[in-house]
Amino acid sequence: MRSGETRPLKVRLLGGLLLWVTTLYCAPAARTGRGRGREGSGLYPELAVLGIQEGVSPALAREVGRLAALLPSYEMTRQELARRGLDLKTKVVYRVGQFVGEAALTYRRRLLEQYRHGELPAGTELAGKRLAAFVDGGRTKIRRVTRRQRGQGKRKTQRRRYRSDWREPKLLIIYEIDEQGRMVPGTKPTVDGTFAGPDELMELLAMHLHYLGAAQAEVVSVGADGAPWVWERWDWVIGRVGLNVRRVYRTLDWCHAVHHISLALEQLLPDAAERRRVFKKLRKWLRQGKWLDVVLELGHFAWQLPNEHAVWTPISYLERHGEQGHLDYARFRRRGLPLGSGAVESAIRRVINLRLKGNSISWYEGNAEGMLVLRGLVLTGRWDDTFARIWSSLRSDRRLSWRFKSPDILAQLNAGIPIKPPSPQQPATSTGYDAAA
Repeated sequence: MRSGETRPLKVRLLGGLLLWVTTLYCAPAARTGRGRGREGSGLYPELAVLGIQEGVSPALAREVGRLAALLPSYEMTRQELARRGLDLKTKVVYRVGQFVGEAALTYRRRLLEQYRHGELPAGTELAGKRLAAFVDGGRTKIRRVTRRQRGQGKRKTQRRRYRSDWREPKLLIIYEIDEQGRMVPGTKPTVDGTFAGPDELMELLAMHLHYLGAAQAEVVSVGADGAPWVWERWDWVIGRVGLNVRRVYRTLDWCHAVHHISLALEQLLPDAAERRRVFKKLRKWLRQGKWLDVVLELGHFAWQLPNEHAVWTPISYLERHGEQGHLDYARFRRRGLPLGSGAVESAIRRVINLRLKGNSISWYEGNAEGMLVLRGLVLTGRWDDTFARIWSSLRSDRRLSWRFKSPDILAQLNAGIPIKPPSPQQPATSTGYDAAA
């Protein structure tokens, strides 16, 4: 940092008080031109001690970020704050909420960088317990600017144009399960997600499993629907976290497996009553773990059909997952493991659909991912503790850089590159932010 200089700054407090303060500002010694925010890329030492970032107090940022994640719009957030005696403009609420989301993403990236370098200590929250981890994808409209705006206000000469396309945010959930495979009441699951891609999501999953102490868990149940991008990356996650393969069970969602039986029978048996009778019989067999009998029975009905017929797609689907051990539902029931991915389906509805998805709603990608992370923290009861760590990480480094690119997991698996799990005894390092607090 350079020697300090005084700068005037506007500070907004939770009670509604607006202050103009003159405080010390230390600019970076070498300017890179990257990561420069509205208040510069340097450090305000005195404000950092108080936790004031971007002209707002920690209490105000915590409250605005929480309400923006809970309520369906920024306008309703403004109205709720006004009822509590804090009169802010919608643009101010939007700016503060956007900053809190970007700060949460930056903190997550810093944790991820620590994890990649083996500097993130393994946690103990789920050590010795039974846990489940499921992933799935949702749908959200992402806005992309196609023509920039020229001018502002009355001097505006060209309107901004944008295009909205559907994107699939991929979501993960990690939670503790009881002896019946249900989520333990009163526990706090971990929910996270990204728009980046499958490699990025699976690396996030590996980081969270390591941070929660999954390597020391009694049993780990992982699963999803039949999306290939999930199943071809499970080996990488298990090896990267250092899980004991004897304690890991991979489960195909029960509803998806049964649905593929129904898809096959719709093309094989035109009579509705007969189709219903056979469906109940095959569903019972599948629940008993007799997936091979189900495949053979369906093949018996379809043996005269050509290989190009569409009925072979669901039959091959069941055969492939059965051979890989994903349909052994009788064993899963005996072990007290979840048979379906209802937890992640519920998380998609509560985290994504009720806030990020709706008529005439579209988001910029960064804002959408930040809101996804914030809403996941609020709905799982992890908001207060995580917000304190997020705000603490900005005290020594105000640069907001949240985008990350994961290594090509499939390329590593195909090339046979050994997967080195992180050391579970790795001590915490001094990084300027308490990532393991």
